[in-house]
Amino acid sequence: MPFEISSEADLSEVEARAKTSPNPDDQLQIANGIESGPEVISWPDRLRAEAFHGVAGEFVRLIEPHSEGDPAAILIQTLVAFANVIGRSAYFRAEADRHYTSLYLVIVGATSKGRKGTSWGQVRRVFEGVDAEWAKAQIMGGLASGEGLIHVVSDDGGRSDKRLLVMEPEFARVLQVSEREGNTLSAIIRQAWDTGMLSMLTRKNPLHASDAHICIIGHITRDEVRRLLTDTAAVNGFANRFLWCCARRSKMLPDGGALDTEDFEPIVQRIRLAVDFALQLGELRRDDSARILWHEFYPSLSEGHPGLLGAVTSRAEAQTMRLACVYAVLDRSPVIRREHLLAGLAVWQYCEASARWLFGATLGDATADEILRILRERPEGLTRTEISAHFRRHKPAAEIGRALSLLSELGRARMDRQPEGEGRRTERWSAT
Repeated sequence: MPFEISSEADLSEVEARAKTSPNPDDQLQIANGIESGPEVISWPDRLRAEAFHGVAGEFVRLIEPHSEGDPAAILIQTLVAFANVIGRSAYFRAEADRHYTSLYLVIVGATSKGRKGTSWGQVRRVFEGVDAEWAKAQIMGGLASGEGLIHVVSDDGGRSDKRLLVMEPEFARVLQVSEREGNTLSAIIRQAWDTGMLSMLTRKNPLHASDAHICIIGHITRDEVRRLLTDTAAVNGFANRFLWCCARRSKMLPDGGALDTEDFEPIVQRIRLAVDFALQLGELRRDDSARILWHEFYPSLSEGHPGLLGAVTSRAEAQTMRLACVYAVLDRSPVIRREHLLAGLAVWQYCEASARWLFGATLGDATADEILRILRERPEGLTRTEISAHFRRHKPAAEIGRALSLLSELGRARMDRQPEGEGRRTERWSAT
């Protein structure tokens, strides 16, 4: 079960307005839930009020009446953009590892009409005012290979600015190219999230990049994710380095809102001050109140989930703390306070719920998923022989046995031995 944040905070203005505004996508019921046997995994609840803390929340409240973009998508992309602008200035320690504010995010729409691009356009507009040079030179797209990614921030090119925000409005293409045989993109993306020390040693002229500060924002639809994210990508740790954020159109604005009536300069100035403040920082630590809260939620964060959902959310602790660091720096705070951790927890909770909507119905094992599907269609159960026949006997007995063991371990299927005459007993499997 996902953890719960207890707070007496009132609903934000954004949430209050969203509750009364008609959502044009709500009539598309197929877009709001994924069938999982007898249950339906619902679209995640709205982002909690704690997430709209500080200047990032004020920015969303200012822009939300004039945008069809999802407030969650606008907010989290704001956090990622700021996390990249500040570079490798603030970090926290987890045992011997330093965690900088390198954040990866995928905005997932139920359909292509989720206004994912709209939400990013508003964020970019503000950060062009915060740091025009960064917005011009450090935002790029077109991920195709690990070599290409290293080259952009390579030491050999004499590049002093190692910040890079990769913007991929067609993230499906990234998933496709990363799965090509011999492609190194997935491995380098993982290195960038972990340490920022990138290297390719399989070339005649090896590539190196030190202290790279890479963030990624991708946009994709649910169907593309479920079709293209392979078992390998989930298991090798590619997917769990990303925050997965469901987004849909928040309202209908046929005339496009009235952003020109809003003054963004105070927001821009406060973010600039936070960027300047970040240059003085190094290690961030939790204060006493945040430490108490962390001890309360750490067991839930580290517990994990079965199946593919567990694979893509297994870095919950690190993701939450990176988000909390971003909130602290935006507040120009030298320590991570309770409100910063609450905000990070709220964002993680929404991303975990988004991942559940995307992946919760699958186990990340194609054979086990298919067996579970046919068992749910046959309440009387199936024997191993019947299961093998379903695969036209193209699946080895050992693979079917492994899949059945997985289903049994996860409590998704059970086996009974039924008499078949002359003292013989046959295995019969059924869904639980």
